[in-house]
Amino acid sequence: MQDAARAYYQEKLKRFSDKERREFKRVPVPSLEAIKRVHLIGVCGTAMGSLAGLLAEAGFSISGSDEACYPPMSDMIKKLGITFKEGYKVEHLKGADLIVVGNTCRPDNVEAQYARENGLAVLSLPEALHLFFVEGRRSLVVAGTHGKTTTTGLLAHVFTEAKLEPTYLVGGIMKNYSHSFSVGSGPHFIVEGDEYDTAYFDKSPKFLHYAPTSAIVTSVEFDHIDIYDDMEDYRQAFRFLLEEIPDEGSVFVWGDSEETRQLGENAKADVIFYGLNSRNDIHALDVTLTPEGQEFALIVKGENLGRFFVTLHGSHNLLNTLAVCGMALEEGVSLSKLRQGLQTFEGMMRRQEIVGGAGGVTVIDDFAHHPTAVRETLKAIRDKFPDRRIVAFFEPRSNTSRRKIFEEEYGKSFDLADEVYLSIPPFRHNDKKEDFLDADKVTATISSRGPRASFYPNADTLLRAALPHLQEGDVVLIMSNGSFDGIHQKLLSDLSSQS
Repeated sequence: MQDAARAYYQEKLKRFSDKERREFKRVPVPSLEAIKRVHLIGVCGTAMGSLAGLLAEAGFSISGSDEACYPPMSDMIKKLGITFKEGYKVEHLKGADLIVVGNTCRPDNVEAQYARENGLAVLSLPEALHLFFVEGRRSLVVAGTHGKTTTTGLLAHVFTEAKLEPTYLVGGIMKNYSHSFSVGSGPHFIVEGDEYDTAYFDKSPKFLHYAPTSAIVTSVEFDHIDIYDDMEDYRQAFRFLLEEIPDEGSVFVWGDSEETRQLGENAKADVIFYGLNSRNDIHALDVTLTPEGQEFALIVKGENLGRFFVTLHGSHNLLNTLAVCGMALEEGVSLSKLRQGLQTFEGMMRRQEIVGGAGGVTVIDDFAHHPTAVRETLKAIRDKFPDRRIVAFFEPRSNTSRRKIFEEEYGKSFDLADEVYLSIPPFRHNDKKEDFLDADKVTATISSRGPRASFYPNADTLLRAALPHLQEGDVVLIMSNGSFDGIHQKLLSDLSSQS
C-alpha cells in the first residue's frame, strides 16, 4: 500500500473512541514454515470461509469460530471438514500459530482481545491472503460497487477452463465447483476486491492489500455508508486502488459511466474502457436474448472477434462478461478457450439462483440489497421470464440498505415487479431512528409507480401475507444479503404442502 493511502486510513482509525484497542503493537508473524495451525475469528463470513478453504487446501490445519453460520457457506465449511465452534471463547485459540481476524470482529470480541493482550500473531484477512497467496503471482483484482462476485467467478472459471490453473478467492460460491476458492499451480491470483474496511485495527479497504497487477472496476456508486463519510471518501478508495496498479499493468473500467471514466484518470497503467456503446474499447453488438442466456458479437478496439454466448441474464451481466473478456484476452486466454469458458459457466449461488419451485411457482434467490442491484436484478429476471408475474420479497438487512439515504431510490427500483413485499429487520445497536429507512414511504412510492407493495415486521408475517396471493406461474424473487430468516425453504415447504 502506498504511503498516501496508509496515512489517509490511519487518520480514519484515530477517530474511534476506543482507539487504544484498535491501535496496538502486533507481534511479528512466524515464518511460513513455522505456521501449522491457523484460527479464523469470524470463519463463516463469505470471504473468511473461502480463506479457510484456501488455507486447508494449502495444507494448514484450520479452526474457526463465529456467532452463527448459514448456507451456502455453512455447507461448504462442513464439506471441507473445518473445525467450527459456535460462539467465541478464549480456549478456541489454544494451539494456533496465527490468528486471522474477519472484518465483522469488534475489538471487544473475547478471542480478539485475548490475542491482542497476550502477544499472539494476528493478521487481517487481506494480509493473510497477501502473505500466503499473492506473493509471486500476477494479482488480478475485481473491484466495484456492483457485480464483483459474478465477474470474479466468471473470470476464475474462464481461466480454469483455459487450463491456466489459477489461485482464486471469490465472494460467493460458483455452481460449477460448489466452492469459492482454489489453490492453483499457475501464475495468477484472482480475487474479489472488496472496498469494505479490512479489520477493526485497519480502516483501509481490503483491495489495497492485494498488490494488483491489473484490475477491473465495474462501477462506483455510494455504498457502505457505515464506514465511508460521503461519496468523495468512497471515491477516494478507488483512486488509491488505481494508483496501486503498476505502469505495466492494465485496468478495465466501465466506460458507460462518467463516474468510472473520470476515475480512470488516476491510473498509471493502461486504461481500457468496456461498455454497451461503441465509444468503448470493448463493447458488444447484436445482442440476442434467450431463455438460456445472451449471445453477442465481441468488439475489441474496433475488431469483431466473433459471436460469443454467456449463460447469464441482464445487461449488467453482459457488462461483467465484457470486462472478463478484456482481462482474459490481455492475460493470454485464446478466443476458443474464452468462448468455451463463457458458455460453460453455471453462475453463482445467491445470484439469480433458482432454488426450487412448487405448485407452479418458481423461487429465485439473489444477494441484491443496493437500489441499483435491485433494479438490475429485476430487469434480468424480467428478461428471463418475460410473460410471468414477478413477486419480489426484499429485506434491507445491511448497514447501508437500512438507511434513509436510499429511501427514494428503493421506491423507484421495483417498477418491473408485479407485487412487492418488504421485511424491515429490527433495530441494531448501531441504528439511529432518524437515519432508519421509513418503510411506509418506500412502499407508498412503489405502489404509486405501479406494483402493489406492503411491508411486514419479519419474514414469517411477510410469508403469511404473501402466500394467499401467489398464483401458478409466478416467479418469486427473494432479495437479501443475509439469510432472510430462512424464508426460501419456508416458502418452498408451504408451497409444497398446498400443491
